[in-house]
Amino acid sequence: MSDQSQEPRSALVFGARNLGGAIIETLIGESWQVAGVARSDATLEKITAAGALALRADVTDQTSVRDTLTRVAAEHGRVDLVVNAASAYGGARSGPFGGGPIAEASADAFDAWAAAPARSAFAFLSGTASFLVAQGRAATAIQVTGGSSRRAMPGRGLWAAGAFGVRAVTQAAALELRGQGIHVALLIVDAGIEPVGGSARPGNREAMADPRQIAAAVRFLADQGSRAATHELQVTPLAETWVP
Repeated sequence: MSDQSQEPRSALVFGARNLGGAIIETLIGESWQVAGVARSDATLEKITAAGALALRADVTDQTSVRDTLTRVAAEHGRVDLVVNAASAYGGARSGPFGGGPIAEASADAFDAWAAAPARSAFAFLSGTASFLVAQGRAATAIQVTGGSSRRAMPGRGLWAAGAFGVRAVTQAAALELRGQGIHVALLIVDAGIEPVGGSARPGNREAMADPRQIAAAVRFLADQGSRAATHELQVTPLAETWVP
């Protein structure tokens, strides 16, 4: 890595609206070449205004993920960091938040809360792994998830099932790729994430995660060398309940 230390590093961030936007701004501020993926025109415009390459892609499709990485590599020469900060839930979600009690939950709720997040993480990690192995150089891939990847709660078992699935496929990717110098990490944000701009209600603000501090955690993971690789990192605000 020392012979490349003077070259700007390259990153691709999926889900650039809130947390992803903070990650993009942090990396650009430290002279990274950055590309961001979003769905809305408004977010794509913000990515461009921040000085990053704005792309539209589907993180739930592994071919789209790999094609996007290939395009970024063509623009920036390589890819050193890939982050999935996109929302893990697709389609309309009706009924109780988290899927509701198991005895009352519907199959549609399972698909939305459990199947969709695991499917999205699989597509991201599969497409990213395929690209990074072919690229043949050290790199970092980070999957962001929530505290439900660590435990279930009453009425939110389907949500936890999806988050457990995200954790499982990320662990498998980490085990499969670490021997090739590819660092895969799960970043667990065990709290709600404050909207960029601080628009959360004042009474809740201290219990919400600061997106810029989470971006600093991403930077920490990306800076780790082969002799000190963290495969899971959890962040929890001090004002939020912490469960060991």
